[in-house]
Order: sequence, then C-alpha cells, then structure tokens
Amino acid sequence: MSRILLKNAQVVSEDGQLFHGYILIENKKILSVGTMNQCPDVQIKQTIDLHPDFIISPGFIDIHIHGAAGADVMDGTAKALSTIAQALPSEGTTSFLATTITQEVQQIESALKNTAEFFSSPGESEMIGIHLEGPFINKSKAGAQPDAHILKPNIPLLSRWRKISGNKIKMVTYAPENDLDLSFIKYIAHQQMIAAIGHSDGSYKEIERAANNGASHITHLFNGMRGMHHREAGAAGAALLLDSLTNEIIADGYHICPEMVSLALKMKGLERIILITDSMRAKYLQDGQYELGGQKVFVADGMAKMVDGTLAGSILKMNEAVRNMMDFSGLNVVEAIQLASANPAKKLGLFHRKGSIAPGKDSDLVVLDPKMNVVLTICRGEISYERT
Repeated sequence: MSRILLKNAQVVSEDGQLFHGYILIENKKILSVGTMNQCPDVQIKQTIDLHPDFIISPGFIDIHIHGAAGADVMDGTAKALSTIAQALPSEGTTSFLATTITQEVQQIESALKNTAEFFSSPGESEMIGIHLEGPFINKSKAGAQPDAHILKPNIPLLSRWRKISGNKIKMVTYAPENDLDLSFIKYIAHQQMIAAIGHSDGSYKEIERAANNGASHITHLFNGMRGMHHREAGAAGAALLLDSLTNEIIADGYHICPEMVSLALKMKGLERIILITDSMRAKYLQDGQYELGGQKVFVADGMAKMVDGTLAGSILKMNEAVRNMMDFSGLNVVEAIQLASANPAKKLGLFHRKGSIAPGKDSDLVVLDPKMNVVLTICRGEISYERT
C-alpha cells in the first residue's frame, strides 16, 4: 500500500485553513487531513516534512489554456499534449482543458481526434476535457482568432466534432448574437456542455437572452467582447450583472487592469470568478517570435502580441494569477486559491473529486511558499514537480 505524508505546513482544506497541518495520501487519493496532533500513526512509504510558512493548496485547474513550453493543442500531436501536461505542474496546475482556436475545419478536427486519443500519464497534469474556443464567434471581436475561419453556429458540425473528440468537449465559446433562434445554445446545454459567451459583440439584451436559454459562462471577461457604455451595458455589463454567469479572468495585469479586476470581484463575488491563463506555446520560453493559430506572435515584456499589437493569449502561470489576485484585490490566500481550484472544479462538475482538499478526493496538491512560488506539486498521488 502506497502512502505519502505531507506534514508541518498550512493546509487550505475544504473545511478551512489548518495551521501545522498534515495530509495523508493513499493510492492516489487523499486519505485524511488534519492538524499534526491528529496525524495517524500508520506505516508511511514517504514523508515530506515541509515548513510552517508553506501552504498546501488544492491543485489548480486551468479551463482555458492553448499551450506551453513550445507546444500547442492545435499541433494535433500526442507529444504536444504531453509536453503541456508535463510542464503545467511547475505552476501548480494539476488539471486542464485543452483549448482549441478558430482554424480550418480539418485542423480543428485533427486536434480533436488527437485529444480523444490522449490520456495523461502518471505525474502529468490531467487533461480533463476540451474547451472549444471558436470558430462560432463574431468577426468584429475576433482578437487573436483568425477571422478567415470564423463560422456561423452549426449544430451538425458541432455534433460531428463531439463524436470525433470522444465526447471530451466540455465547454464551447461562441457569440450568441449569431444564434438567432437560440437552437445552437440549446443544443450545447442539452448535451451538457458549458455554453460560454466570448468573442462577442452582443448587446446586454442579447447576452441576457442567451443566459436565459442555457449560457452560463463568460470567456476572458472584458477581452474580446462589447464593452460597457452608459447607454448600453453591452456584453461586459451583462457579464457582471447577470448572476447566472461565471466569469473567467486573465489576471496578468495586461489583459485587465487591477482596478477592473477589483470591480469584477466586487460585482460577481468569490463564487463566480474563475482564474485562467489563456496561455500560448511561448510560456516558459524566452522572448521572441512564436505562432498562434497560424499567425505571428511576438513575446516581450511579459506580453504576447500580434503584429498589430493585439494581445494574443498570455504567458501567465497560474500561481502568478493567484498572487496577482491577492495584490490587485486584497484577497487572502484562501480566497485567491478558491478562484483557481474549487470554482473551476464546480463549474466542470468535478468538485466531488477535485478542487479542494478533503478525504476521498484526488490527491492533486500544490505546495506554495509565502510568495506563491511553487515548491512541490503532486498530480494524482505522484510527485510531478519539485523545486530545486
């Protein structure tokens, strides 16, 4: 029987923050959690003695990530997905949705077929599904999505893609103003996928109509959508005002200024904000020229931009996003961690096994120092990253 004990650290457990805590792992699951005076006297295969200032957090879940370490989901190879899955534990991400981009139909289908056949190996971040971002979006809000390949909502095509993906598509980002009879959004909701609004020029009323018919999520809040105006609240206003919509935030300080991050948090509350990275293949690599969706992207000074200056995803790491939320909005560590763990797990319907530290759940854990740097990451009971 394989048991690992992590001890003498702060634990952000499902029941609150524990000081001088421990976590006992057995066969890839969390067996017990508590304070050191409650630690059971059992045979242990490996003991990891930490530090009282270190924080053991649930593993982070990134529901919107295109690539990392030179690889992209759209590369359509098992090696690309494995490269991403091996890299993410270094930022504390233990699960992710492989995210596609608007592209030629054949290229999207190649990527979907590849993800259908891919399963994360022990010690890798777990690919828990697919986020289909585009191609059913609005050309006027395309951002870094190649507008030549944008399509109108197409149920038969999405149905085909679900089959090709092995039913792994968990989220679809689309522009509801192009779904005039709402049949597309109703299909998404009926198939129990998350209908996400993004790259949309929808008005407040159009977003509200979509929310009343199955849309439940906003892709990268404020980015790639109609903004707020004092005579028309727009997609951004609807995102903030409609309680049924959860909102993604890219908390890198470039996509959204700190003041707007604080506004979103005040409007939506802790339960309806989800941190994402929206990162592309340049993450972990040096500044220079890269590619996203067949387009040139230039990375410098912490930003990824197209030739015209449009932001093209990010190179943000999830532990940095957690740290930034604390700096931008004054959240404490438990609150900031919730946005990267419990909230995405609940959104995906996976909270019964991921997103918090509680007995019986997957042993997806990240150890952080007081500055939110990753010290150690465990993916499903396997040590997958250890700071040297």
